[in-house]
Amino acid sequence: MHRFFVEPAAMTGERFPVPPAIAHQVTRVLRLADGDELVLLDGRGVQVRCRLEGGTCVVLKRVEATGEPTHQLTIWQALLKGDHLEPIVRHGTEIGIARFRLFTSERCVVRELSPRKLERLQAVAREAAEQSERGLVPPVDAPVSYAQAIKAAAPGSVLLFERQQGKRLTQMEPPPAVFIGPEGGFSPGEIEGAGWAGVAVAGLGPRILRSETVAVAVAAAILSRTGDFA
Repeated sequence: MHRFFVEPAAMTGERFPVPPAIAHQVTRVLRLADGDELVLLDGRGVQVRCRLEGGTCVVLKRVEATGEPTHQLTIWQALLKGDHLEPIVRHGTEIGIARFRLFTSERCVVRELSPRKLERLQAVAREAAEQSERGLVPPVDAPVSYAQAIKAAAPGSVLLFERQQGKRLTQMEPPPAVFIGPEGGFSPGEIEGAGWAGVAVAGLGPRILRSETVAVAVAAAILSRTGDFA
């Protein structure tokens, strides 16, 4: 059954017009007709199962949205070159990341993100949430500086450093947030700054992963421990 995220105001009442934002996809692309059913989600935790009837949606059932992990994991991701953020958002959303927060750090090659690219990442998150039957669309926030990001870190957050010896992520309590650096990793000063801010520093093991691989691997590892994945 097809699932779509729409504005909450577009799905009020027991019968309402097909939301304009999805009308073309419903009627022209998917060619759904009267009698076909679909699920609409308001992005705030409510889902509505509807039947199409004369250009309107007739509500069959309105329930709490499902598919959300109990552990709300935030990924702080440094900006990357090209389109490498897209697979992070797409696959991370599928696995169950609750929020993506972007930042620029000392070794970032890319220093800014255009509004168009941010909108594209947000669209990728929405499409992945629909495909993976999430109940919510994880936000993708505009980038901030590393200093702002580390200051905003939730208690218990972890920064991943590929050369960290001894302490590994899996030896710690599942963190609420994880910081992942750019292609060149974090600088020594940034590692030291994390410690001053109360953010633990940990490694993932003896192998070095590409930055775009880390978020997905970390999300799978953390959410499997909390019972939210696999």
